[in-house]
Amino acid sequence: MDTKKEIYIYLADDDEDDRINFKNAIAELNLNTELKIVKNGKELMSNLNNIEVRLPDIIFLDLHMPVMGGLECLGQIRKSNRLHNIAVVIYSTSTLECDIEESLTRGANVYLRKPTDFDQLKTLIYKAIITNHHYTVSKQSRENFVMVI
Repeated sequence: MDTKKEIYIYLADDDEDDRINFKNAIAELNLNTELKIVKNGKELMSNLNNIEVRLPDIIFLDLHMPVMGGLECLGQIRKSNRLHNIAVVIYSTSTLECDIEESLTRGANVYLRKPTDFDQLKTLIYKAIITNHHYTVSKQSRENFVMVI
């Protein structure tokens, strides 16, 4: 991955502690990134649908949020001609097979289970960003869809 090109990342997560941990993890990665944080799916979609706003390269999307959940956002992103090519990482504490399967079916690029360990979080975020680059040139499969440590 070309780390000289800035990677524009959105995080949509309603949990303040998770947002802080994610921001700190991104700051410690050796990648050229800019991070935009929103607190719910409605705010995310409002930003993405604003034609004056720069679109992200990758979205980390919490699955269970009030106002508008991650799956609803994912569905809208994949149906939009303007947004459908944005990489989406479902970023969730859920280990339910139905959540994983529904995320895959609706078009998520990766399913990342939120770890409790900060170093593991950094590793998984880095891996998700690198994986996103990899799948722009090769095919994704169910076997490498879920990321855990």
